[in-house]
Amino acid sequence: MTYEQLSEARDYVRRETDFEVRTALILGTGLSDLAREIEEEIRLPFGKIPHFPTATAPGHKSELILGRLNGHPVIATAGRLHYYEGHSMQEVVFPLRLMHLLGAETVILSNAAGGVHEKFNAGDLVLITDHINLMPDNPLRGPNDERLGPRFPDMSDAYDPRLQQLARDKAQWMGLTLREGVYVALPGPNLETPAEYEMIHRIGGQLAGMSTVPEVIAARHMGMKVLAFSVVANVCYPLSRIRPVSVEEVIAVAQAAEPKLGALVKSCLSEMA
Repeated sequence: MTYEQLSEARDYVRRETDFEVRTALILGTGLSDLAREIEEEIRLPFGKIPHFPTATAPGHKSELILGRLNGHPVIATAGRLHYYEGHSMQEVVFPLRLMHLLGAETVILSNAAGGVHEKFNAGDLVLITDHINLMPDNPLRGPNDERLGPRFPDMSDAYDPRLQQLARDKAQWMGLTLREGVYVALPGPNLETPAEYEMIHRIGGQLAGMSTVPEVIAARHMGMKVLAFSVVANVCYPLSRIRPVSVEEVIAVAQAAEPKLGALVKSCLSEMA
């Protein structure tokens, strides 16, 4: 995906609306219904936007939404692109890059993940504080376009410390238990083996999933601030807690946690400039 293709997509959206946005929301598993609460300015199917790939993962829609959430101007994707769907890494981050070109300087992401910590339970909300990238490709691989960002972006504060503290403060004020953890990104689509969960635990991970990290890398490449959450969909540690799980169960657990996570995100938005 080139800057010129991104510009064509941006120009198409701008012909449809001049609504100014400040924050991007990647509404993956665990926040997809939050899109219904956005006071819409406009809703655009991915397929109508030039060069925009289509999401095919279960539980993910394919729409770009501009409007206000809790009075805050946002641009949101109801649906997310995954590497395991066959998209290139450049395609996976295309929506976020477009959202940035349309004005978003901050992104809030959500996902459903395996919990690789003895204190995590299904349905827990987890603030992502860092990540370990075990995906076989990187959205920045290949020629760099300086119009998007530097060749070697720094990742020492990939997840914005101020936004993390805001989330902690809001969760405490709301009486929500907000756990914290390091997210380990894997290509999928199969779930991990017990030996792989053990490896994730030993290298310092508390969450295992198949998304989020490509978007975080692209966001930091473009100088965006990042806030990210996981919903623990299944527990994977200690290994004695592992049991077979279906995608339907993952979606059901994420949807059950959605009201809490949605309320937390809206509360955070109320304090974001």
